[in-house]
Amino acid sequence: MRHLVDGEFCANNGGWQWAASTGTDAAPYFRIFNPTTQSTRFDADGEFIASWLPELAKLPAKARHAPPQDLLNDTDYPAPIVDHKAARQRALGAFKALSK
Repeated sequence: MRHLVDGEFCANNGGWQWAASTGTDAAPYFRIFNPTTQSTRFDADGEFIASWLPELAKLPAKARHAPPQDLLNDTDYPAPIVDHKAARQRALGAFKALSK
């Protein structure tokens, strides 16, 4: 905030979340957050992931975002618990049902 000429917490915080597609929207079906997509977009080589998850650091850079099970077999990292594609479809269905 100290580097902004017109910094105002409430306005800037919401604006930054909107610009990053991580905030709330009046029409939420336009923005269903996918952490794998965000990670790939903003950390293409998975360097941030590797710095905080050393068990994934030895994986190929592109595989760090959503490692396939065969690469996880040799690590202590757990398998994913969320299928983001299926979760997106479930969310879209729920939003569609709201309009009925």
